[in-house]
Amino acid sequence: MKILYATSEAVPFCKTGGLADVAGSLPSAMAKQGAEVAVVLPLYRLVKERFGAELKFECFDYVDLAWRHTYCGLFSLEKDGVTWYFIDNEQYFDRPELYGYMDDGERFGFFSRAVVRMLPHMQFWPEVIHCNDWQTALVPIYLKDEGVREERLRSIRTALTIHNIEYQGRYGKETLGDLFGLDYGWAADGTLLMDGDVNLLKGAILCADAVNAVSPTYANELKMAYFAHRMETIMRRCTYKLSGVLNGIDTKLYDPETDRRLSARFSAEHPEGKDADKAELQKLMGLRQEAHTPIVAIVSRLVSHKGLDLICEVLHDMMELPMQLVILGKGDQKYEEFFRWAAQQYEGRMAVRLDYNEELSMSIYAGADLFLMPSKSEPCGLSQMIAMRYGTVPIVRETGGLKDTVQPYESWRDAGNGFSFRNYASGDMLYVIREAVYLYKDYPDAFARLRKRAMECDFSWERSAKEYLRIYAGITAQAWPVVPEIGPVGAAEEAKSTAEGNAVIAAETAVETPAAEVPTETPAAEVPAATVPVEEKETPLEEAAPAEPEKPEKKEKKPAARKGAAKKTPVKKAVGKKTETTPDEKTANVKHKYTPKKGPAAKPKKKETAE
Repeated sequence: MKILYATSEAVPFCKTGGLADVAGSLPSAMAKQGAEVAVVLPLYRLVKERFGAELKFECFDYVDLAWRHTYCGLFSLEKDGVTWYFIDNEQYFDRPELYGYMDDGERFGFFSRAVVRMLPHMQFWPEVIHCNDWQTALVPIYLKDEGVREERLRSIRTALTIHNIEYQGRYGKETLGDLFGLDYGWAADGTLLMDGDVNLLKGAILCADAVNAVSPTYANELKMAYFAHRMETIMRRCTYKLSGVLNGIDTKLYDPETDRRLSARFSAEHPEGKDADKAELQKLMGLRQEAHTPIVAIVSRLVSHKGLDLICEVLHDMMELPMQLVILGKGDQKYEEFFRWAAQQYEGRMAVRLDYNEELSMSIYAGADLFLMPSKSEPCGLSQMIAMRYGTVPIVRETGGLKDTVQPYESWRDAGNGFSFRNYASGDMLYVIREAVYLYKDYPDAFARLRKRAMECDFSWERSAKEYLRIYAGITAQAWPVVPEIGPVGAAEEAKSTAEGNAVIAAETAVETPAAEVPTETPAAEVPAATVPVEEKETPLEEAAPAEPEKPEKKEKKPAARKGAAKKTPVKKAVGKKTETTPDEKTANVKHKYTPKKGPAAKPKKKETAE
């Protein structure tokens, strides 16, 4: 299977958010599964500065975007079994930042058009182009638009991943032709027009062959107005092609046993080094050196949908608990000013760094005891996965990927890998924080087991890659991945049944109730008990025809015995004609109520029973 992954950022080349982590890890994970994968992204100034010496020039061409006829270069780089392509145009991409410019629509319109036009210059012709968010949302649209004139483009299927539906690529409707070079019909039929604007993400959702969100819960939430940012009707309309695949993390990069960024390394089996990392974090952030006081950490963008309003409401109540608080991040001014002021009120117990530093964040993940993420909405979230990987137990609100990755702690059966609360309420959050802090203080053994379970969770990309390959197989009608053989001898014949899973149900009910052992489509109550010899209990499952699943509320065993007794005399005469009964003849003895036509052997039995 040949896959082209289109993205606006990817680790290690450039990064502003979680999309870069996904695009940097998922393609290589799919390549390890046997797929042929290439990634295409813009050639930013940052990429040139860091990797320019490794890039190989492939070719150049010209791309038409509305009335523009623009140069487009193509560079490549081989890394981890994946071919990385870079679209070059200095006018659009030779800038200090990745996003945030007035002409972002034109920049990524050009990028999407270039992805389609440069396909003949790449090493393979893709079967699937996987797009991400609004920056590549025009790719499925351009494929359909140009596929009318170029038949070869019609063979390509498209998949779209929604990382955050809040960002939709909305522009004035006058941009449709002048900026993106599309006919007005795309707006007239409602494909691209929404609330009077051109909405690129909406068009991609409608045009793509498959749409997926970055977690199963987020996929369901996108059908609700609260989460969908006015796109709920579109998402409900496309339910048939919508799925949710949970993101993963790079388990080699984020490995406390080998991470050289830490002052001391540790593992789930040998967690002793975490105490040294905690002491180092307290020293680094100016906190009191208290080994038995839990550190609650926040590493986040300081924006409202991260749930910071809840923290502001109950911060003073939180600081009354025997805990320390560390915050790393930057964002809205009101949150920055509040946390800066609060840190002055709780000197030695609360530390704030209004910045983002990769090395400092890893020191926090490794040194903290609890990780707080009370998000109002969180499509997937990677921070809680990284925190668990480093033995920092998460406290989250049950939304999006947080709900899918964090199972709440249950003391009565010593289960779970973190703490969670459902309602977006500061009181509920405070209650769970208090529960976590006192578990750490009063029950260190239980907390150690909880931490160990969190560290042992599997968040590798291998699991996610398999799910994506199944999606691609569905839209390309390919048998990928190969389905392994199931069951013992005879399972292959059972699998051919038109009712999927019918044979498995028959096998289970055959063990539970003798009545289900009868190879018939009628309820067991209608079959005379005397027609089934005792030896038939040992009949292999593959010899029995699939049976209809029984309704749980009806107990068929006793009624079958009573009805068999009522018809005992005529049945004995029928059975007495043969001393041995072959499997085919056993089936012939059974009355098939819902089968209109039977073989010659079945008709005499029906007549004989009626007598």
